[in-house]
Amino acid sequence: SYSAVFCFLGFNGQELAFSSLSPEEPSTIIQFTYTSNHQMYSLLKRTAAKCSHISQVYSIGRSVEGRDLLVIEFSNNPGQHELLEPEIKLLGNMHGNEVLGRQLLVYLAQYLCSEYMLGNQRIQTLINTTRIHILASMNPDGYELAASEGHLLNGWTNGRTNAENIDLNRNFPDLTSVLYRNRRSRHYRTDHIPIPDAYWFGKVAPETYAVMKWIRSLPFVQSASLHGGELVVSYPFDYSRHPQEERMFSPTPDEQAFKQLARTYADAHATMSNNDTERCGASFYRTRGIINGALWYSFAGGMSDFNYLHTNCLEITVELGCDKFPSEAELYPEWKRNKEALLSFMESVHRGIKGVVKDMDGNGIKGATIAVRGIRKDVTTAEDGDYWRLLNPGTHILTATAKGYSKVSKRIYLPHNMDKSYSRADLNEAGVERQEKPWWWNYFSQSGISPPTWLLRNI
Repeated sequence: SYSAVFCFLGFNGQELAFSSLSPEEPSTIIQFTYTSNHQMYSLLKRTAAKCSHISQVYSIGRSVEGRDLLVIEFSNNPGQHELLEPEIKLLGNMHGNEVLGRQLLVYLAQYLCSEYMLGNQRIQTLINTTRIHILASMNPDGYELAASEGHLLNGWTNGRTNAENIDLNRNFPDLTSVLYRNRRSRHYRTDHIPIPDAYWFGKVAPETYAVMKWIRSLPFVQSASLHGGELVVSYPFDYSRHPQEERMFSPTPDEQAFKQLARTYADAHATMSNNDTERCGASFYRTRGIINGALWYSFAGGMSDFNYLHTNCLEITVELGCDKFPSEAELYPEWKRNKEALLSFMESVHRGIKGVVKDMDGNGIKGATIAVRGIRKDVTTAEDGDYWRLLNPGTHILTATAKGYSKVSKRIYLPHNMDKSYSRADLNEAGVERQEKPWWWNYFSQSGISPPTWLLRNI
């Protein structure tokens, strides 16, 4: 049997001792114990009901054994995508025996609900400006097996896979290999790579399929998948550009943005960025608690690479610690170590550029492409023409293109002190914004002849 551990969080999330509480003092109460699948579902549903004006639960599918893959959402308009509001997802328990992430996300859901109701300005701002989706357990069947063994008996792998013995983090389409095979082609794609037909001839787990549909159905901007077994944040690519090389640095075109995302979590964590050489018995080099995935160890079919190559979403992998199934007494200390990192990571989705691509009548254009000069990875606009592009400070030139419309470009400067707010960059097909001019433009300008602007329509 488990002993109950309670923590009271006072107004604005400040932790309070039992003796300092008065009956009138508002507080968030979290029970830091493990939850069974049934308890987790019940707790998430009760949390959403308590905060129904900012929260709802929904299922994205079922596991092999029929358990819900239940998501809790937080937004000031739950169930709806709002124009220019970025969407973020947090996933835990992809490997069923890596249980800490699952519990942290259950606690996070309770914390967000309670602190919003108590008037915590930071949490209210986060939820009022962000749509947050939390999938606490992607592998409830694996968790069921791991939990039946418990903290003391669970081994390194029991419960890792789903009920069909499939490792879910090796079960996604291997788009990284497609990229590497085609990289010598002049016009090869580094984004929105289609799923190869051959993928569907293999065994696709229902949990994988459900998450793929989820990823494709919403305009996620960034994501974190919580794991265990090490203490580090890794980022794509996870598959080495030379598959024979076990540990080879394999960056994406968004290497700088990924490093910033990873550092956001690692630096806000209580201990993650302190030691850069050896942890958990495995020796490898990382900087300030972060590492390129393929430089750590290479594998194909991972969820993070799929997010990056098939959608707009940038996903990092957070390894929460050496013990995959820590004792219950460690749950509250782990929450304290990770709470600020989770909040800072969610807030960081507001770093970069956002805007709307519109036609001449001011209507948003769905599926327009946004390119950033110098970064060979484009994002596409959502249903209403809005887009988000995670970028580090500096000057960036954005170009919007859409079939049947003229190309429009805009230069944007992101100052270094804009860590937590987007710069707005609307791109209008009607030519309101400055267009990038072709090489022959200066010839007419310098000759005193009016350049033929009608030719720009075909650029």
